[in-house]
Amino acid sequence: MTTHAMPAARFAPSADAALLLVAACWGASYGVAQSALAYYPVLAFLAVRFLLTAVLLAPACCGASRAQWAAALAVGLPLGGLLMAIFVCETYGVAHTPAGRAALLISLCVVFTPFAEWLLLGRRPARAVFGFAGVSLAGAALLTGGWPSEWAAGGLGWGLGEWLMLAAAGLRAMMVCVTSRLTRRHAQVPTLHLTAVQAAVVGLGCLAWAAAIQDLPPLPRAPAFWGATLFLVLGCSALAFAVQNWALRLHSPSRVSLLMGTEPVWGALFATLWLGETLGSAGWLGGALIVASTLWLTGRKGRA
Repeated sequence: MTTHAMPAARFAPSADAALLLVAACWGASYGVAQSALAYYPVLAFLAVRFLLTAVLLAPACCGASRAQWAAALAVGLPLGGLLMAIFVCETYGVAHTPAGRAALLISLCVVFTPFAEWLLLGRRPARAVFGFAGVSLAGAALLTGGWPSEWAAGGLGWGLGEWLMLAAAGLRAMMVCVTSRLTRRHAQVPTLHLTAVQAAVVGLGCLAWAAAIQDLPPLPRAPAFWGATLFLVLGCSALAFAVQNWALRLHSPSRVSLLMGTEPVWGALFATLWLGETLGSAGWLGGALIVASTLWLTGRKGRA
């Protein structure tokens, strides 16, 4: 075993647990974000969320050297642009798509990632990863209400929202692959510095976009808006992307994507326990399939 492989093996279980925690936060984020969007438009809300994230991370970046900042900008600017595209597509997509269909479409990133890794990084993942990615997708389909009966009855019937969710899924798959390539190429980039640059790119980009197309409304005063925003800033932006950037130094994009693919399970638990929604037997079976795929992947030895 090489000296580089030893630290990776040492911290891999911690990375797995951290990714599952992030998936849980992201699963809860759909309901939380919907409550915030009741007070503020999409682009303006994304600007507030990510600018607050950048401000929160700024103190941790003060001691960086000029070389570290140069590397952080070289990696963070393109990744920030990708991240902005993902959030704009996903947020607008959810606004124009039934929740069950949106969750199924975004979970396609689990299936897209091995192909994106093969295309962008030239590495064909282990054959079993493709099979378990399919199992995870089938679980997501069941979790969101089975293969939607309205699709069979009325055709595919895709509109703008469905295409935006499909684009977000593809961009998510591309994101983990590009992040893996750039962070390994620029290993000296501190994770928090990279995350701060990404957040600033998204926040400033959404602010400029929002100001260009509409008059920015005053910030809401409702405690519910700020409570939801703080949860998303702390748990779903600052923590989530720092963990993902760190984990991609240790794991392949396919492994990270499949672990993050448990997000629909956590979303269902949040909706059931906190929002009072009901989940049928097919939904629980789908959740079990996703968890089984994740447990198999976590326990797998070697490259996944």
